[in-house]
Amino acid sequence: MLSSLRKSGKQQQTLLLALLVGISFFVGLGSAPLFDVDEGAFSEATREMLASGNYLTTYLNGHPRFDKPVLIYWLQLLSVKTFGLNEFAFRFPSAAASAIWAAALYRFTRKELGRETAFLATMFMVLSLQVTIIAKAAIADGLLNCCLAVTMFAVYTHYRTGSATSRLVAFAAAGLGVLTKGPVAILIPGAVSFLFFMQQGQLKNWFRTVLNLRALLLFLCIVMPWYTLEYLDQGMAFVEGFLFKHNVNRFSSSLEGHSGSLFYYVPVLLIGLMPFTGMLFTTLLNLKKLLSEPLNRFLLIWFAFVFVFFSLSGTKLPHYMIYGYTPLFILMARLFAETRAPRIQALWPVLFLLLFAALPLLIPMVAPRIDDLYILAVLRSALRLTGTSYMLILAGAALLIAALQFIPALSPRGRLVAGGLVFCLCINFHIMPLVARLLQEPVKEAALLSKREGYKVVMWKVYYPSFLLYSLSFAEKRAPEKGEIVLTTVKYLERLENPELLFSKHGIVLVKNNETRPRP
Repeated sequence: MLSSLRKSGKQQQTLLLALLVGISFFVGLGSAPLFDVDEGAFSEATREMLASGNYLTTYLNGHPRFDKPVLIYWLQLLSVKTFGLNEFAFRFPSAAASAIWAAALYRFTRKELGRETAFLATMFMVLSLQVTIIAKAAIADGLLNCCLAVTMFAVYTHYRTGSATSRLVAFAAAGLGVLTKGPVAILIPGAVSFLFFMQQGQLKNWFRTVLNLRALLLFLCIVMPWYTLEYLDQGMAFVEGFLFKHNVNRFSSSLEGHSGSLFYYVPVLLIGLMPFTGMLFTTLLNLKKLLSEPLNRFLLIWFAFVFVFFSLSGTKLPHYMIYGYTPLFILMARLFAETRAPRIQALWPVLFLLLFAALPLLIPMVAPRIDDLYILAVLRSALRLTGTSYMLILAGAALLIAALQFIPALSPRGRLVAGGLVFCLCINFHIMPLVARLLQEPVKEAALLSKREGYKVVMWKVYYPSFLLYSLSFAEKRAPEKGEIVLTTVKYLERLENPELLFSKHGIVLVKNNETRPRP
């Protein structure tokens, strides 16, 4: 009888996690237009791969794209051939990889710390703000995080058990990670494992592990074929574009204007871990207790290395911090029982949702201080799209999360899950769709108009790769000549004399240029 109850409880827990994964990662996957720049660039490069039949080198707008290796493009290509040329197909590989990431997190944590901790850790991951966004993004980071998690879990399992299979899994996952995003997939596992083994006084064991011939051969068999063929195809242009520009230079300098202070990732953490930000503080307050166990030290080194390394990096992007979220989710789950006032955890998502609910009241206060005509146009459109119903939905969700904390029938864990689900639903089905309508719907509609009318378009002062995908055409990025069709924003319209407006929405415009040369 007891065994049957335990089995039933395990099945219910698994089904609940599967439901949360489905809601957070898959439902509505193709409902929003692709976001620029990254989603548009990855998806357009995949479309051009499909159109050209060149499955070796990725191209964007007809030019070689050396930003990332090839694996995510191959997976998107396979998805497009299965589901068609649409947003769902481009995003499906990321959602599937994130689901595998969640399964790996649950499996590892269950083996090391038990089923209850595994459930909480996976729930934290699946419902957290940055993960639910990245899991539905047609970019490489969902896949990379999956590869990193599998690599790191296998590294620790090998350390604890000496399993040769775990070592091979670690090297295979690292190889797939290098095919996904390059050296970062071996930098993080290599540095973290070195620091951990050194702290444990087992550096000799670390060298024996990383220099294992079978594991190295497996890694090279996965990585070297594409890298070798790509170098033979593109020569030093590939080395300079991929290795130096998009890897070395990302650390040494600010690439494409993505810079920030040394404390850039502090607010990223606070917002990215929503609605479970409160558990971060619980973790920080219990650091001394955590340091007593090897697994906790491994997880802390993993998170600390990612945080410090990318804080020191010249190029900073919010999603870099996700590489260190997996260990945090496990540590937060371990410490949930230590939370003295679990109801306080709801404060963060409640305040976050109330802030978004107040946007229709805040926009009129902020708008007069803004000079950028495009931002003003977006804010005015946001004001039109966010009315009373918008405010009531978010305010109601915030109050519901608060009310859940005082339902006696719910356990602290149940309140956490219910509140996290309400928050996730608000993000995925209310806030993100609004952002997509404001920022990307105009680009898609302008592209479809251009496709229908057969326009040859010049992008001026803007860069929207998704426009290329939706219009099924290339577009030069330069100053327009007389008579050319121009995609730009209202910010730059005043530099054109007597432009003929063809399309305008939320600050995005498509115009015919009637002057010889626009004013600089």
